[in-house]
Amino acid sequence: AANASGLGVSRFVSLGNQVDVDAADVLDDLVDHEPTRVVALYAESFGDGRRVVEAITRLHDRGRRTVVLTVGASAAASAAARSHTGSLTSSMDVVDAACRAAGAIRVQTPQQLIDAARMRAAPHLPRGCRIAIVGDSGGGGAIGADLAAAAGLEVPPFPEATRMALAAQLDYNASVVNPVDLGGAGAIDYADFARIVGAAATSGAIDMVLLTSYFGAYSLDYPATADDEVAVAHDICTTSTTHQVPVLVHCHATDSPTLQALATGGATTHTSIERAVAAAAAAVEAAARRPRPLRPTTRQPDAPALAGLTDARQLLEAVGVSFPTSSVAHDRDALLAAATVLSPPLALKADWIEHKTEVGGVVLGLADMAAVAATFDAMSARLGPGPYRIEEMDTRPHVVEVLVGAQRDPAFGPVVTVGAGGAFAELLRDTAMELAPLDHATAIEMLRRLRCRALLDGWRGAPAVDLDALAGIIVAVGDLAVARPDLVEIELNPVRVGPTGAIAVDALVVR
Repeated sequence: AANASGLGVSRFVSLGNQVDVDAADVLDDLVDHEPTRVVALYAESFGDGRRVVEAITRLHDRGRRTVVLTVGASAAASAAARSHTGSLTSSMDVVDAACRAAGAIRVQTPQQLIDAARMRAAPHLPRGCRIAIVGDSGGGGAIGADLAAAAGLEVPPFPEATRMALAAQLDYNASVVNPVDLGGAGAIDYADFARIVGAAATSGAIDMVLLTSYFGAYSLDYPATADDEVAVAHDICTTSTTHQVPVLVHCHATDSPTLQALATGGATTHTSIERAVAAAAAAVEAAARRPRPLRPTTRQPDAPALAGLTDARQLLEAVGVSFPTSSVAHDRDALLAAATVLSPPLALKADWIEHKTEVGGVVLGLADMAAVAATFDAMSARLGPGPYRIEEMDTRPHVVEVLVGAQRDPAFGPVVTVGAGGAFAELLRDTAMELAPLDHATAIEMLRRLRCRALLDGWRGAPAVDLDALAGIIVAVGDLAVARPDLVEIELNPVRVGPTGAIAVDALVVR
């Protein structure tokens, strides 16, 4: 399939059970392999995933980019997860995090693997996501524009000067906005396609151009014009190279002298508009990817017994996570004595229970000692003896609840998840994941990827929350996951972040 698409194969390696030679070994062997420009990796498992990330990073540093295809999108990373974090993420989330850390991209189908590899092997990657779409009919351009928007690409209008220049050169029926509609005139003067590519490439408003029309196949229907179409193809490629603006061509034909000239000149050709747009989106993602060094961490917190929230708090406080003021007691008198020195409203929690809400193990908004006593009597009668926590509630205004968690993936090691938190975490399923450890900037970028980021930035007149404080907690959880390989899961849900800082209200640590 690669050869049929015009993509050469410098080396083909097939691995079995990876007993003595694994994927990381093969990738490392390609780091200095001069004929290789792009690596297309299909993996059903990754073995030591951290070694794979390191090898792909070395490939990237040598100018050899990697495209990844894998399977398992429907398999949960932890089917029996005890935390919300485990139920919110999948194995594919972990692979995506690994690809981001290594500077690689992941695709979903074998055809996308080939198309993305062709784009990465092209002379130039787009500088941004702005695309010009050129069709010989309005329908083709409109379909291309819709697909582009759905893929996260921008189809911006041409600047006024560009529109005026095109209007002076094209047939009066042509539409010179973006998408460009030649109104059938492309069959009359093939050079129109080169003129539009030239105008788009020099406009300063476009990062790549997509031709979706009969261009590339006119010479098959009109053999006498084959030389003219090939000459225009050369002009298009020269413009693309001169201005470093990639050109993609969607044509219904699978082969022609013109398509061969385009491929030789650095343009990529595609037999469907869907493939062309997907390849353009992959190229944008590829251009933006840079490996993220997995910085070392020196935090080495002590190991408590991890019997419940008390031990989890101790462990997390050791890495800088803040919690509300509280006290733990095993009987009614001790609990009431502890409550007298706290400021209401108060929360009562069954400290040893992991998912307190599901069993009625947390009651909020206790305003006085009578309410504390009555609530303790009812809760202890239902749940039995154990450590009960009485805690000051966070009553700050404009607070957003966020989940911060970490898991240990069998292949890639510790990963950190952040997302919409509180009781609706699993309903909203709004998360971002990265390999741990991570730095402050990466933690901020994770928050920017969330759909709920508008709440963090200040929604409907509310002030923005303290993102730096929240990012500090995210980094701390990642450091803890790296420093303590005995920990399987860590979860803070919710972390209440407001304009004046972030406080973890509940925590779960699984050893």
